[in-house]
Amino acid sequence: MKAKILTAARKIFGEYGFHGTTTRMIAKAVEIDISTLYYHWGEKGDLYEAVVMDITEGMRQKLIEVEKIIKGRPLAERIRIAIDKMADYLFEHPEISNLTLFRYFTKTRHGNILDFKVPEYISDIAYSMGLAEDRKNVPADAKMKVLSIMNAIHNFVSGENFFRPMMKMEREEYIKAAKETLKFFNITAFT
Repeated sequence: MKAKILTAARKIFGEYGFHGTTTRMIAKAVEIDISTLYYHWGEKGDLYEAVVMDITEGMRQKLIEVEKIIKGRPLAERIRIAIDKMADYLFEHPEISNLTLFRYFTKTRHGNILDFKVPEYISDIAYSMGLAEDRKNVPADAKMKVLSIMNAIHNFVSGENFFRPMMKMEREEYIKAAKETLKFFNITAFT
């Protein structure tokens, strides 16, 4: 039951953000009463923290997987593979991009949960992409380059329901076009 609640909470927090989500919405999605939700997770903030930690761990695992695949390859190939893998992962789990962008623009009392891991991930990606020689001492310009790629992916994922009708594209066509656009700008810029 706890995992089922967490899965529903990810989707609902990802769609409505922390402030737009109520525990009633989550309980209704799982078809339980509020007392059962509180029994398993406590307050809304506790469940939100668990969601953020869950998506953070999922991203960490995916980045480790991608790093193993791209290690030692030429830079253009590393970027191409990383964009494909990360975009596919985020399009499968759009709540990750949505929650990331919500966190950029809204405040909650749970502000530091994810923030302590983000610089570490950015440095790891920069190192994997060959933008830094030392994983522990990554220059700010390398981190900014990683942020530009990650934010571009997040924007295509989070903006899908807005951009796709505007482009008159089916979902698979949109995902393919988003990945090709990301590669066009980033491979050229980095190589």
